[in-house]
Amino acid sequence: MTRPPPDLGIGSNAQRQQLAAATNGCPVLDFPGASTPYIDYQSIDVLLSLQQPRSGDPSELTFYVLGQVKELLFKLVHTELVRVRGLLDADDVSGSVWALRRTRRVVELLVSSWDVLGTLAPTEFNAFRDHLGQASGFQSYMYRMVEYVLGNKVEALARPHRNVPHVNEQVDRALREPGVYDAAVALLARRGAAVPPEVLDRDFSRPVDPHPDVERAWADVYRDGGPADELFLLAEGLMDVAEAVCRWRSVHLLVVERIIGTKPGTGGTAGVSWLRRINEHRFFPELWTARRLL
Repeated sequence: MTRPPPDLGIGSNAQRQQLAAATNGCPVLDFPGASTPYIDYQSIDVLLSLQQPRSGDPSELTFYVLGQVKELLFKLVHTELVRVRGLLDADDVSGSVWALRRTRRVVELLVSSWDVLGTLAPTEFNAFRDHLGQASGFQSYMYRMVEYVLGNKVEALARPHRNVPHVNEQVDRALREPGVYDAAVALLARRGAAVPPEVLDRDFSRPVDPHPDVERAWADVYRDGGPADELFLLAEGLMDVAEAVCRWRSVHLLVVERIIGTKPGTGGTAGVSWLRRINEHRFFPELWTARRLL
């Protein structure tokens, strides 16, 4: 049963206008009860209680808060990309392009988070690094779901979550569902592109090799369209997101190299050398390689 929204006292433009007139345009400062509407709407008291640094070193709070901020942004990116996939499935190209525009901006915000983390000197990070134990951003299940909806389907990378049932269910579903790029390629096929059946009807939990017919289909989109063409705008919107995520990875690599150098990561990786390999991967591969045909 759907519960009605709480009666907050102000629920329409007319009521807000009346309130502003009653306060002479000044903010309301007194509220009944033991909270405020803003605390209640955003769960601010809960949110600000979730920072539990372990070392006592003042620099750890920067690392801790930025880690939580990134997780929230990963959630937003994943939610937006799932919405883009649904819009593409419904042939709403203009709606998907609009949502990709916002997704790119969120990823750019993620990129800028490394600017703050990059202010940690190696000695500051070392002051609390041992308290991480084996904790590593590599274990972020929201980021893993972002990678999966973007099409980087590596089943082994779901394993860290197999003992956390509610998390494992979400990650496994993201692994097995089509990605946003699969939806875009299927849309091209519906619009007449010669996309082979094996590209469209496959096990979506497996990585897919780039296909020359898909590459040609994207090249045709660029040749036949332009800034006023919705498929052209879709191609560029997808590339905007793909490039932004590549930038996130690249800046991640630089910040890690700046802070820990060539030391191993906390989660078992070789650190910088492993991140450098990851940086070679490209989401939506045929969109990148189609450029050579133009």
